[in-house]
Amino acid sequence: MNLPGYELYRNAFGRLVLVDKDHRCEEVIPVRAFPITAADHGVALVDAHGHELAWVERLDALPEAYRALIEEELTSRELMPEIQCIEKVSSFATPSRWWVKTDRGETAFVLKGEEDIRRLSLEALLITDSHGIHFLIRDRSLLDRHSRKLLDQFL
Repeated sequence: MNLPGYELYRNAFGRLVLVDKDHRCEEVIPVRAFPITAADHGVALVDAHGHELAWVERLDALPEAYRALIEEELTSRELMPEIQCIEKVSSFATPSRWWVKTDRGETAFVLKGEEDIRRLSLEALLITDSHGIHFLIRDRSLLDRHSRKLLDQFL
């Protein structure tokens, strides 16, 4: 859906508002159906009670202004740093401390056990730290050689 007959804008309070074909206005929250494996496919616009008001099959099919509003809102609500580089690990036995660079900056975390590294696909991994924060490696083949070598010790 490319929202024909609908209007999407940010109100004075900074919230997204969807105006439907009958000119009804409703604050909406975008929710990804497949946040990790297909982030740009399947986004629901839901009201405050979680009721779906509109479905967007593909974000790239939306007009640029609508796509930008939805992506901006999703980014502000989602916290899943994407690991871009693994600088070092304290030990190849768990628990171990990892120092990484993410798309949100540098950080360190504790990996409790190898079971906290989950395969999402052939190349995608989800790493959960000791505090329950999820870190994403979208495509491990795109990591630098040093990062892949460190990661392979845990897979």
